[in-house]
Amino acid sequence: MLEVKFHDNVSDELLKFAVIISKTNGKWVFCKHKERETYEVPGGRREVGESIIETAKRELVEETGAIDFDMKPVCVYSVKGKTRVNENENDESFGMLYFADIYSLGEINSEMEKILITDTLVKDWTYPLIQPKLIDEAKRRGFLQ
Repeated sequence: MLEVKFHDNVSDELLKFAVIISKTNGKWVFCKHKERETYEVPGGRREVGESIIETAKRELVEETGAIDFDMKPVCVYSVKGKTRVNENENDESFGMLYFADIYSLGEINSEMEKILITDTLVKDWTYPLIQPKLIDEAKRRGFLQ
């Protein structure tokens, strides 16, 4: 069983991921990976030497083709339980959740096949036990309507 928790802050070295809930012209922006049939919000692993905001900006640009955008931190989140990242039930990984308003888009330069711009949330999530909870928390904190 996965447990998703939200935190106001944690030590910076614990932050291994950045996930970015994104909209453009008031519509949701989701990514479809080349090897999957599901959709996800942009995000990814922090690289050595990167600040977590640099990770978020890089991932947003690579996965959506965002050229001009405004990005704000929402909160820290953690996922406890066995996942692709966590090897066992007691492992807990931490990430930073952001919200981005994208003003212009260009080419996608990543493992993503395409982006989906839509008025509604997707139903076929890549991470159905995690990503909807991230969106709910961003709504609860006033970042989304």
